[in-house]
Amino acid sequence: MKTFAQLGFPGRLIAVEGLDGSGKSTQIYLLKRWLEAEGIKVYFSEWNSSELVKSATSKGKKRELLTPTTFSLIHATDFADRYERHLLPLLRAGYVVLCDRYIFTAFARDVVRGCPPAWVRGNYSFAALPDLTFFFKADLEVSLNRILDGRPKLKFFEAGMDLQLSADPYESFRIFQGRILEQYLAMSKEFNFTLMDANQRIETQQSIARKIVRERIDLDEFRRHSPLPLPPPVQPQAAAAVEEEDSAV
Repeated sequence: MKTFAQLGFPGRLIAVEGLDGSGKSTQIYLLKRWLEAEGIKVYFSEWNSSELVKSATSKGKKRELLTPTTFSLIHATDFADRYERHLLPLLRAGYVVLCDRYIFTAFARDVVRGCPPAWVRGNYSFAALPDLTFFFKADLEVSLNRILDGRPKLKFFEAGMDLQLSADPYESFRIFQGRILEQYLAMSKEFNFTLMDANQRIETQQSIARKIVRERIDLDEFRRHSPLPLPPPVQPQAAAAVEEEDSAV
């Protein structure tokens, strides 16, 4: 598997991965805002957001109808749709594309749910690798506390309750997310993840992430140009005519 740069794409793709509650979504949002302020051409995409299958996924989750295989195939369909209709066109147009989760989410989650690793990877064999992948590694308790700070309880699939690991959702979360963490760490060297200490303060992590992006990607290549030419300077006579019209209104 090659990166988009190795395949000769004008654009670059940056992905973030991590456990639920690791803070990765906050970090990529801050990266997006920073790059936009720097005048960089940026596009953002997140996991499970394709309009093609998003409603079906939501209904399946609410009714708890999804088997591990169905779950895996739906997410692969979602990714393929976004990859072909959004990611590739923007990368060909020379954008920096930011992805909140990429194929590694499926490689970790689906395998933990019991899907064969080779089968899962085969479903995503069409995808190129990111040019930079951040993995935000947080302690399980830190991730759990961050999630519960924003809402009163864990979600069913988020806690891995479908796997019947424990009747206690919090214990199930620890077991499920712990197994996912093992998968991520096993992939870390294979896919050249850039490990981030997600237990640190948000500002500290963001500062480090920006430094790494600057070092790994020549941002000057992706700066926007003014889409419209500046208006010609107003001639003195024309300016006087405008003033007369304004005063007459």
